[in-house]
Amino acid sequence: MPKMKTKSGAKKRFRLTGSGKVRGNVAYKRHQLSSKTQKMKRKARGTMILSDADARIVKQFLPYA
Repeated sequence: MPKMKTKSGAKKRFRLTGSGKVRGNVAYKRHQLSSKTQKMKRKARGTMILSDADARIVKQFLPYA
């Protein structure tokens, strides 16, 4: 059997934690930041754990992660 291919866009954007959860970047931090509240920008720093529904999709894109 041939190996399954990993989605190259997903491997750049997501990684798995030790317990198997999917970690990704927070959205809405690219432009027009003047219209966003300081609280939103502070909470969007770093990374976040994806919800179960989104994590299930991302795990299909990363078969060997």
